[in-house]
Amino acid sequence: MLDVSARKVKGFSAKLADEIRFIRNWAENPLTTGAVSPSGPDLTRRMASFIERDRPGAVLELGPGTGVVTHAILERGIATERVIALEYNEDFCRLLRRRYPDMAVVEGDAYQLRKTLANIPSGSLASIVSSLPLFSRPKAERRALLMEAFELLQPGAPFIQFSYALVPPVEPEPENFTVQRSGWILKNLPPARVWVYRRNVA
Repeated sequence: MLDVSARKVKGFSAKLADEIRFIRNWAENPLTTGAVSPSGPDLTRRMASFIERDRPGAVLELGPGTGVVTHAILERGIATERVIALEYNEDFCRLLRRRYPDMAVVEGDAYQLRKTLANIPSGSLASIVSSLPLFSRPKAERRALLMEAFELLQPGAPFIQFSYALVPPVEPEPENFTVQRSGWILKNLPPARVWVYRRNVA
C-alpha cells in the first residue's frame, strides 16, 4: 500500500512539475508553446488512435512539449526507437531526452521541416502527430508546413493535428488532400478535436 501511495505522490508531483514548466514556457513565448497546459489523456489517446500501427516506418511528433502525446503514442504500441520528436524549446528537449533516452529528439523549427529533418528520406514516415499551435501562424505558413509534411510521409499516411477551433487549421483541397475530423473531446480543457490530413494517392 505504501508503495502504491508513493507512486501516486510521485506521479502527481511529476504532473504538477510539467504543468508549471508548461505555464512558464507559455508565459515566456505563447506563440511557440501555444497552450497553457499539456493536453489531457482523452485528447492524447484520440490523437494516437489515428496512427496506423502496422504501417512500417518512423512516426514523427511535432511539438511534443513535456511528452504527454509521446506517452500516448508509445501506449498505442509504437516502439520508442520508431519515434522522432521535433521540439523547438530547449528546455523541453532536455526533458524529453531524460524521459525517453531511446527516442530521437531533434531541437529545431517544424516550420522549416525539410531543412530541419534533411536526413529523413522523402516518403518514408508512417505518421506525423502534431501539437503545434497552427492557428498562431498565417494560413500560407500552415499550408506550407502541411505540404512539406506530405513530402516526408508515405502516400496516404496520416498527418494528425489537434486544435480548439471550429474550422480545420488548413482548409481541405479535394484535388490535393482530404481532412477527417473527430468529434469534440469534451473532457479536455478546453474542448478540442482532431484533424487527420491525407494526401491523395495518385
